[in-house]
Amino acid sequence: MLLWAGKFKMTAPGAITILPLVTHSPLISWQFKLFGPYIGSDMIGATEWTAAFLLIIGYFKPKAGILGGMILLVMFFTTSTMLITTPDDTVVVNGIHYMNDTGLFLFKDIISFGASLYLISSYGRRAILVENQS
Repeated sequence: MLLWAGKFKMTAPGAITILPLVTHSPLISWQFKLFGPYIGSDMIGATEWTAAFLLIIGYFKPKAGILGGMILLVMFFTTSTMLITTPDDTVVVNGIHYMNDTGLFLFKDIISFGASLYLISSYGRRAILVENQS
């Protein structure tokens, strides 16, 4: 999922899709102002790829997996701020707010959040076992 999402952000349509989210983010809007939307989007995609590869490497080197999980946690909290700061990211139906297409784009981060907590715990236990064996 992270590899797919990261690759999408490294395309022109991916950069345009996240433009409204990033420009309203208090945490990473500077990135698009400094580098422009395409390079800024590439950097976000590269971060997702880095996290994914570290999680895969974590199977063999648990400390790498812990680092990948921590990157996912930071990504989750960063993108969560976008839901608060981006106007019109929800629609109201019968008085209840639901995420629209813009908000649903961030849904993968909710899955990543849960996965990162699990993987940090799992890789952490494995790292402790490896340290105790040496």
